[in-house]
Amino acid sequence: MPKTPDELLAFLSELGIAVKTATHPPLFTVADSQALRGEIPGGHTKNLFLRDKKERYFLLTVEEDAEVDLKTIHQVIGGSGRVSFGKPEKLLDYLGVTPGAVTAFGIVNDTENQVTIVLDETLMRHDTINAHPLTNEATTSIGRDDLLRFIKATGHEPLVLKLSA
Repeated sequence: MPKTPDELLAFLSELGIAVKTATHPPLFTVADSQALRGEIPGGHTKNLFLRDKKERYFLLTVEEDAEVDLKTIHQVIGGSGRVSFGKPEKLLDYLGVTPGAVTAFGIVNDTENQVTIVLDETLMRHDTINAHPLTNEATTSIGRDDLLRFIKATGHEPLVLKLSA
């Protein structure tokens, strides 16, 4: 069973990571979330769950307005051939979330390291990064260095690369 948002927040607390979470109506798109800009400071994320020709999976976390060239991004992330979006079933299996709630925090559910997480270097220039805490009915603000520490605590080694144009 995937972790719940409460279990995620408890895990962060166990790591000594302080976060701030704001609840709100469900947000399904970047456009939906932009209505909160005055209320939640920091870098806001957009996430792409991708797979390559060898069925390897990648979670790309970029700034909400970043443009990612799906025709060439495989060369940047080390994918085998062009990438496509991963199926919702795999998203649920590996990250424990559904489309519309994809988040870097989902990596906590990838206990078998099936997904490579890649963070955009432009996003990582923000001191605070905002992401859904496994539900699109809330936004959790976390420090940049704490996000990296969280990802490593899940057994993943995050890549920080230039993903956006």
